[in-house]
Amino acid sequence: MMPWKLSKALRGVLDAPRRHHTKAARESISLCRGKEPVLGFGGVLDHEGLIHGGAVKLLGLREGFPHDETCFNVLYAVSSAQPAFAEDLVRLCRARDIRFVWNQNGVGYPAWAGKDAEKHNEPMRRSRSHADFVIYQSDFCRESAERFLGPSATASEVLLNPVDLGKFSPAEQPLPHRPLRLLAMGTQNYAERVFSVLECVRELRTDGIDCTLTIAGPLIWKDADRQLRQRISSMGLTSVIGIRPAFRQDEAPSIYRSHHILVHPKYMDPCPTVVAEALACGLPVVGSRSGGVPEMVDGQCAELVDVPLSWDRMHTPTGRQLADAVATVAGDLERFSEAARRRAEQVFDAHVWCGRHARIFRELLSTR
Repeated sequence: MMPWKLSKALRGVLDAPRRHHTKAARESISLCRGKEPVLGFGGVLDHEGLIHGGAVKLLGLREGFPHDETCFNVLYAVSSAQPAFAEDLVRLCRARDIRFVWNQNGVGYPAWAGKDAEKHNEPMRRSRSHADFVIYQSDFCRESAERFLGPSATASEVLLNPVDLGKFSPAEQPLPHRPLRLLAMGTQNYAERVFSVLECVRELRTDGIDCTLTIAGPLIWKDADRQLRQRISSMGLTSVIGIRPAFRQDEAPSIYRSHHILVHPKYMDPCPTVVAEALACGLPVVGSRSGGVPEMVDGQCAELVDVPLSWDRMHTPTGRQLADAVATVAGDLERFSEAARRRAEQVFDAHVWCGRHARIFRELLSTR
């Protein structure tokens, strides 16, 4: 038995009491009659706390549509923020004629998931197969799903992740240009993406550019906090690096507004919400020309580093490559910043995104 299958079997035994309790609690779920959508999210937003990652986009849907976790007609689930015991919930909803929309983010591929890739892909494959409609967060998400989850004949559409352009907006007063304030935002899920930004800062300062860096978001690789602080100290950057591992979603706009440039070197990132949010706040993006990021930006609002494209090996930009890209943006910061906001308005408006969802939901409900 594969290690992940053995782990799954053990987890199934350990989770049995909680699974039984969750199934019993969900017995009260019923179909909401009518042709207008009422959404259920499987309890993902019940404990808001520090919402991040895939769950963030559900906040926009919750604001744009009626929602009820016990009486609804559309179950909406995101692959990167699934409800507890999602398959049980999907099965129950289908038995009660509740439509199911699946939002597909990235998949497990060998470069980052290794031998555990199928551990991530198996449940996504099954959930996607039960969906009445699939929303892919980017063309890259569709491509990778077709490759690792298999072909799907389910009706689908590509919708880039949205941003609330009213909530995420540029600062009223521009920041002074010096020091140059860099931001690495989001779930920091592997060491190299963070260490490359540290190297970027060191290179910039060696080049005579006065800059600082804030690392914001959970650090989730093993022993991350100790490794990061040790690396910062050994590089002599303690006085210019700030670490903010956790923040509430309502704090995010002020974090963006207190910086000049988002540095996002994550390899093969499917459709990072932080990129859309940063652009909306007038932050140009420096990142990796891989994953879904090239679909999200253009050459007016971002400077992307070319990297080899591979499913089998990670290729994070080097600190030197990032520093050169940052220097290019910093050299024409006002123009890049204006283009960033303009790009967000053209591509990521949450009202447009919700409007397209409304049409999808109504079409699904009209076929009942």
